[in-house]
Amino acid sequence: MSLTLIILLITAGLALLLIEMLFIPGFGITGIAGSLIIISGIIVGYNVAGQQTGHYILIGTIITTLVLTYYSLRTKTWKNTGLKASIDSRIIAFEQEIPQGTQGKTISRLAPSGKVLINGMVYEAQAENDFIDENKEIIVIKCIQNKIIVKQLN
Repeated sequence: MSLTLIILLITAGLALLLIEMLFIPGFGITGIAGSLIIISGIIVGYNVAGQQTGHYILIGTIITTLVLTYYSLRTKTWKNTGLKASIDSRIIAFEQEIPQGTQGKTISRLAPSGKVLINGMVYEAQAENDFIDENKEIIVIKCIQNKIIVKQLN
């Protein structure tokens, strides 16, 4: 066994750890395998090259791991994994309250909420206690803070 094998083992282990950190969420098989390969590379280094060279390999591996971790956390790699956009829109308030007893029709299934057509306008509504299928006649039960509660007409 030579120094090339030691370098290959440690490089392969670091590559697996880097892949685990950047592409595969969690600490799973890839991370464990990478850690074991790095440890085996260090052990082989101590056995083949002796104690002093083994110490150099250990220190070099620790420094390389820290540098790779620092640069992988510092780059824009992590910005690609999260959401950048924020939702800045708000619910538009009703211009006027919809009177109780107003009739309309469901545009989508209310399970328990969906879209309804009331007085030619499309609103988001919630079924009072059950699901209401599409294209059913409904009646407004109450309107509380931009929430329309409806029930199906029999």
